[in-house]
Amino acid sequence: MTPVPDAAAMRALGRAVAGLLRAGDLVVLSGPLGAGKTTFAQGLGEGLGVHGPVTSPTFVIARVHRSLGAGPALVHVDAYRLGAGAEIDDLDLDATVAESVTVVEWGEGKVEGLAEDRLEVTVERASGEAVDEAREVRVVGVGPRWAGVDLDGLTAAAG
Repeated sequence: MTPVPDAAAMRALGRAVAGLLRAGDLVVLSGPLGAGKTTFAQGLGEGLGVHGPVTSPTFVIARVHRSLGAGPALVHVDAYRLGAGAEIDDLDLDATVAESVTVVEWGEGKVEGLAEDRLEVTVERASGEAVDEAREVRVVGVGPRWAGVDLDGLTAAAG
């Protein structure tokens, strides 16, 4: 787990992760309500250089942020109110996953079938005193795409 002291550090961690991403990558964000998943996604958007602002797609379910340069678009999804299966299929994420970076909040157990490889990012509130904004984040690569990628080096970005 990587300690993340505040929202600025969460965005910095998102920017650092964005530096590792390319078109076709799937990022699955999990954690409790208010943990910082959208703040992390904002950092991803900054790092990818997409048209923003990146805000929570809770009510629109999915939002596409086009690249301001030559990089991939960011497809930002909030699957909180969606069930697995047909409701996820209705979003047609499989139609854009190959040419975009797709980040799904609340996607655990719902979107793993979109790609063989993915980053799983878990955000938890830190325990202890005076931890209003403090979080702990775990970034795990799944699949051959992430074999050999140094995810432990992300710790410095969050400090």
